[in-house]
Amino acid sequence: MDAQIRTAGLAKTYHVGFWGRRVRAVENLSFEVRKGEIFALLGPNGAGKTTTIKMLLGFVRPSAGKAFISSEPAGSVASRRKLGYLPENPALYEFLRGDEYLVFAGRLAGLSRADARKQADRLLERVGLAGRADRAIRKFSKGMVQRLGLAQALVGDPETVILDEPMSGLDPIGRKDVRDIILDLRNEGRTVLFSTHILSDVEAICDRVGIMVEGRLTDIGALHDLVAPGARAVELVVEGLRPELSERFAREGAAVLERDRSIVLTFKAEAAAREALAVALAAGAAVVSFTPHRRSLEELFVERARGKAATS
Repeated sequence: MDAQIRTAGLAKTYHVGFWGRRVRAVENLSFEVRKGEIFALLGPNGAGKTTTIKMLLGFVRPSAGKAFISSEPAGSVASRRKLGYLPENPALYEFLRGDEYLVFAGRLAGLSRADARKQADRLLERVGLAGRADRAIRKFSKGMVQRLGLAQALVGDPETVILDEPMSGLDPIGRKDVRDIILDLRNEGRTVLFSTHILSDVEAICDRVGIMVEGRLTDIGALHDLVAPGARAVELVVEGLRPELSERFAREGAAVLERDRSIVLTFKAEAAAREALAVALAAGAAVVSFTPHRRSLEELFVERARGKAATS
């Protein structure tokens, strides 16, 4: 698949304080976001996610490396023509009404006043603000501001949408609404890159994930590929298992737990669990469940973050 967003050796170092102390925000970052996919930059606060996004937008100049959007150099006018962006903390013109602000954004995007008005009405409906945007933005709640900021990111029908912490400040209903909008964008063939540290959002909607820790990309790939190598254990629940078989499995290293009429056997290896499954079936036991417990995204995330911190 073609890359809609691409970085190669992207790096950013800031010089802070009187003595110009060097602070590395991003180091040697190389990844691709394919056309029509949802890609998440996942990382703890301070991992470099926002700095990476700002370099893609041209707000921050990289210290090294290159970035491209739609094959155009990041930050160029050409790269921004079909690009939508939602910052982590949208700073909107608070004296304007919500609908006026979207018309204003549409006019900046080159739309006629009539087309900007039509698009504003459509986008307000899409983000759940229809009938609620006829007041000054300063009177909006945090969640309403976030929704309006998302609508602004969709002005001009962008091919690529970059969202920095898009679920910030939203209640559970609002978060589900935004997730649904992101899924709709993918179904329309658009490319979505968003940053977050909320794991449930990543698991719900992402095609691929990149994990950032202290400015470096530690892992990248489809979610099932990232967590699959970390199988932890397999749980086998059976009924009618003879006591001598329970004792045998315990001697072979399984954890055995009696629960009402069933026996819960936990094995460290899937091969041992499958062998026990065959033995139990041959002995006439009834199998209730056979469940591999794999490493979760949270476990992988914490492992990477703590491991990096321990070596830094």
